[in-house]
Amino acid sequence: MNNRCILQLALLLCFSTTALSLSYNLLRLQQFNSSVECQKLLQQLNERPADCLSDRMDFKIPKEIKHPQQFQKEQAAFVIYEMLKDIFHVFERGYTNPGWNETVVKDLLAKLNHQMDLLNTTVVGKLGEENKTRAYSSTILRLKSYYARIRTYLEAKEYSSCAWTVVRDELHWNFSYINRLTDKFQN
Repeated sequence: MNNRCILQLALLLCFSTTALSLSYNLLRLQQFNSSVECQKLLQQLNERPADCLSDRMDFKIPKEIKHPQQFQKEQAAFVIYEMLKDIFHVFERGYTNPGWNETVVKDLLAKLNHQMDLLNTTVVGKLGEENKTRAYSSTILRLKSYYARIRTYLEAKEYSSCAWTVVRDELHWNFSYINRLTDKFQN
């Protein structure tokens, strides 16, 4: 009787590990494709005016985001989720460049929202907010500070076309970093 219970428990553990592994592989593919689509949408927003070069700024993205070797799958998922949420908030405010195609901005927001939902249902929601906050608070705090600098920059520049061009370029790079983090989902 005991052997039968142990066998059933072992099979359940094996199947749940396999299911989670398949879930991460699917998530990796979906996340990568969505990030590429977001980059394409950002590129559609406007051309890079030559007179905006003086407005460039280093917003100082946290180093661990540029070089995510230390992150495990769950950590990477939490960080990606936070990045997407903050990128969404930058565009959601409604202060976007008046020269931008509103449909492209709405499509970008929809894509970001879809990515966040996907991450939340696959990983973030299952592990819980408490685990995220406890385990990754220093990285998340540095990310929050980074995105606050972006929003402050936009406000200081009064949401000018050049400021939005600089921010758009910065956020375009964010999706490259998200893709690096997404590689952590690979087995």
